Amino acid sequence: MAGAQPGVHALQLKPVSVPESLRRGNKFMKWDDVSSGETAQSAPLPLCFLRLCFSPPLLLLLLQDTDLLDISHIKDARNGKCTKTPKEAKLRELLDVSTLAGKMENRMLMVVSGPDMVNITYLNFMAFQEETAKEWAEELFNLASNLLVQNMSREDCLEKAYVSCTRTRTPAVRIPMKNRRLGAKTRPFLSVEQMTEFINNKQRDPRLNEILYPPLKPEQVQVLVDKYEANASLAQKGQMSLEGFARYLSGEENSIMPPEKLDQSEDMTLPLSNYFINSSHNTYLTAGQLAGNSSVEMYKQVLLSGCRCIELDCWKGRTTEEEPVITHGFTMTTEISFKEVIEAIAEWPLKRWPFPFFFPLETPVDLPKQQAKMAEYCRSIFGDALLTDPLEKYPLESGVPLPSPMELMGKILVKNKKKHHKTDGSTKKKLSEQVSNTCSDSSSVCEPSSPSAGNAPPPPPPLPRCEVEAESEDDDDDDDDCKKGSMDEGTAGSEAFATEEMSNLVIYIQPVKFNSFEASKKINRSFQMSSFVETKALEQLTKCPVEFVEYNKLQLSRIYPKGTRVDSSNYNPQLFWNAGCQLVALNFQTIDLSMQLNLGMYEYNGKCGFRLKPEFMRRPDKHFDPFTESTVDGIVANTLSVKIISGQFLSDKKVGTYVEIDMFGLPVDTKRKAFKTKTSQGNAINPVWEEEAIVFKKVVLPTLASLRIAVFEEGGKSIGHRIIPVSAIRPGYHYISLRNEKNQALTLPTLFVYLEVKDYVPDTFAALSNPIRYVNLMEQRANQLAALTLEEGGEEEGDKEVCVCVCVSPLLSLTFCPPLTLTPPPLSPLLPPVEFEAQTVEELKQQKGFVREQKKQYKEMKELVRKHHRKTSELIKEHTARVSELQNQHQRGRSALQKSHKRDGKKSLDQELCELDQDYSLRLAELKEQQQQQLLQLRQEQYYSEKYQKREHIKQVHTHITQSNRVCINTRV
Repeated sequence: MAGAQPGVHALQLKPVSVPESLRRGNKFMKWDDVSSGETAQSAPLPLCFLRLCFSPPLLLLLLQDTDLLDISHIKDARNGKCTKTPKEAKLRELLDVSTLAGKMENRMLMVVSGPDMVNITYLNFMAFQEETAKEWAEELFNLASNLLVQNMSREDCLEKAYVSCTRTRTPAVRIPMKNRRLGAKTRPFLSVEQMTEFINNKQRDPRLNEILYPPLKPEQVQVLVDKYEANASLAQKGQMSLEGFARYLSGEENSIMPPEKLDQSEDMTLPLSNYFINSSHNTYLTAGQLAGNSSVEMYKQVLLSGCRCIELDCWKGRTTEEEPVITHGFTMTTEISFKEVIEAIAEWPLKRWPFPFFFPLETPVDLPKQQAKMAEYCRSIFGDALLTDPLEKYPLESGVPLPSPMELMGKILVKNKKKHHKTDGSTKKKLSEQVSNTCSDSSSVCEPSSPSAGNAPPPPPPLPRCEVEAESEDDDDDDDDCKKGSMDEGTAGSEAFATEEMSNLVIYIQPVKFNSFEASKKINRSFQMSSFVETKALEQLTKCPVEFVEYNKLQLSRIYPKGTRVDSSNYNPQLFWNAGCQLVALNFQTIDLSMQLNLGMYEYNGKCGFRLKPEFMRRPDKHFDPFTESTVDGIVANTLSVKIISGQFLSDKKVGTYVEIDMFGLPVDTKRKAFKTKTSQGNAINPVWEEEAIVFKKVVLPTLASLRIAVFEEGGKSIGHRIIPVSAIRPGYHYISLRNEKNQALTLPTLFVYLEVKDYVPDTFAALSNPIRYVNLMEQRANQLAALTLEEGGEEEGDKEVCVCVCVSPLLSLTFCPPLTLTPPPLSPLLPPVEFEAQTVEELKQQKGFVREQKKQYKEMKELVRKHHRKTSELIKEHTARVSELQNQHQRGRSALQKSHKRDGKKSLDQELCELDQDYSLRLAELKEQQQQQLLQLRQEQYYSEKYQKREHIKQVHTHITQSNRVCINTRV
């Protein structure tokens, strides 16, 4: 059954626990760096008292009993050499007093927090003993990285909010409450039997195997009653009041996802190519791609978020020592030291997860001296963690798969140019020539893989392979337009040769330029990988989707953003997850919708940065088309129903709110803005939506599909969202805790929803799921068709042969027709039978008629593409003009408002300008959405027109060759 695991997983998540010493608290000196000497430095440093308020699993950091820092906002806690040292000499003197035990750096405690990976805040403390600072750093980091803390239940969130209000010294706020009794008058409680029936019928996942996951028994439900029922007398009677039932609905046993999904529960013993791997692009940047600061801290934050593949663009430094630096070449971004980056990240990749870490080094220019330094830094700083030799079981040979994450535990793998010997180059050249000859022997145009390709009869001439020159980081072209160079060519496009020192560090991730899927399959070297810019990867995905999936079963592929994304925006990673691409690199400094999907993807499996691909994307005997619209072999499709019931504490402002639902997955599963509730006017505290549920009738691939539920203010401002994998959703009534735009957990805002998830049953087999309804429906259809049948009048029986078609399913039909007998014409007795040697296809291709037909087809295809490009250019020009006009209208409106304000002396100018800006933003967003839809429609039209034209050309070629063969035979006769 869908959704079931191969076995019952033993939960390994560590429960939340706080040592007694942290509960009691410790005294620290708090200090901050200042730019110049001030009087504050000569004064004694302020003492503060840190302790953890623990009310399972409520964790709050108390600073002098007034300031509260939520543990869930802490990103890291550091001690020792990883902390900052005061820059001012007077401040260092105040901290490094002789009465304190131990070195100053070992007594340092740095607490790192922030809303995202760029805007980071540091709290610096000095302990009086080394053991105290070390214990606080370790325990704070363990608590902040605990997955149960990051996914607290609704009940714990409410308790956290209550403690926050009572601990802070703020004026008392009275909240008006209605004195309303909960429960029915006749029966204000639920019995254990009723609770058992409710949990097993409404809250249990019907996709689960009843043997591995049996339904709850009354004895088990009684435990829940004892836990959540506050009235002890009712609990002893096996009864639960409505107050206790409400507490159960918001408790940890009724979370929207089972804790097994958060835990590291996937098989980690398969080759690396069988996993999606969390990857980053230009990790050092904190803003755009052309200007902004490069940061060492960005590497730490990206690694702590679960990323397992970062990127370093290395250049020659400007100092006399010419130390290598990291920056975005030929731009105005700042530089950071390569050695500092290596030292900073040496402890972070394996700090939380022991699985392997990928270390791509890009050396855009010839740097023999710098490459030698970089290799020496890697060896000396990483030490034994650096993988410098292949494993004994996995030699660098053709046909040998990659090692598994489990076998590479605690290892760092370098990706860089590999120095090859001449013999390898000659071999590659010969192989390239063979592939080129194979291509020249083929004819016609490559037809893309598609679900319907198998239905068409194959023509006699062999079709050529799908060979598309993909863009690697060794030779970039950013766009389909060949005249336009890639903006990434300044770094990756001109990458230099590898020196011997650096080449020796490259083992299982050897970058090579991509030639074709056929050539890669023939070589079969899993230790070689290729990088594709998103535009070229999308082109290959469109033309050869099945081949792309097969390629990713054996080798690694890396996708990175195109160079024109100078604002560090991201593409949709779901496109390339559908093709099985492992390293889908994104800009982590921009938390947009694409990055939210990425964070949602890698939030599970222990947040270790590895996600196991679906089975059919791993098995060599299975073939998968990402554009399929039918069910996948071996995978049961799901039907998902979502009903939004109400919201709680969505906003403290008196604004209207509404909810939108999206589905991301395969193209057939993806539904953008599939559902939108009505706006609840003026009520953001407890809005109620009485609307019908949205039903996703057929989710073809639940293991790659994600449900996104987002809440907005009536002006379009985001309040919160949540992304949940369809395969992990628990059906029933649940509270969904929301997250803000930076994907940070919100304490109070939630949605109360009802979900139904079940295996998909096609309409053809509706009789199996509901026989009575199916029979009634068939009778109704027969009655409706009776009138039409009588009016048409029946045909005379016996005069015509009847062909009966019995449809069993949308994919299978059985046709019963009388057999046709074809009588060949009698041969002339004067001519004895003569046998002729049949002409080969290659001989028929050499005829002038066939060559003319090929030239004609090439011109037709070229004209078709040219027309589409012309339509696309006209559409872009039209929308550009509309955007300019909209901007002009906005500027004129602002000017008019400002002039009227000066003339009339109005006081609400800011509010009116804000409303005008919101209206402009909404109209601009609608215009962009309209443009995207029109461009997508044009692309679809081009795809289907090209597909139809190619099929017609194949038919024409088949017909032409057949006729030529008959003419040759007749001539010989």
